[in-house]
Amino acid sequence: MRTAVTFAHKRNNHPMQDDEEAIRKLVDTWLAASQTGDLATVLSLMADDVIFMVPGQEPFGKEEFVARNQKMKDVKVEATSDIQEIKVLGDWAWMRNFLKVNFTPPAGSRTVHSGYVLTILRKNPNGNWVIARDANLLTPESGA
Repeated sequence: MRTAVTFAHKRNNHPMQDDEEAIRKLVDTWLAASQTGDLATVLSLMADDVIFMVPGQEPFGKEEFVARNQKMKDVKVEATSDIQEIKVLGDWAWMRNFLKVNFTPPAGSRTVHSGYVLTILRKNPNGNWVIARDANLLTPESGA
């Protein structure tokens, strides 16, 4: 019981705690929208100038993200995120997490990719956090 009271106290008196909660909510929203194929919601969580970095490929932005998403529109995506740390520095923040994603095509077998992700976030003038940069180090799990 004491922990809950302490947490509520921190949340109400520390804007950084509110920012950390908002970033955690962004991750939850991203995962839920990805699972249901809600591309519009996923795009709303990105800065217009977002850059993604993945192993073995050139960095890409929002337009390429949309193109890649369209190629996978019939693939079922299920993901879990284990946030390791979040650091808020004014209107910027970074987050390190471990991500595990299951991909199941309509007529194929499931593949699992996992790894660490380092994300840089920016708070918009409207107060919402968006992903500005994302270094995604997911690789296929062996035997998955």
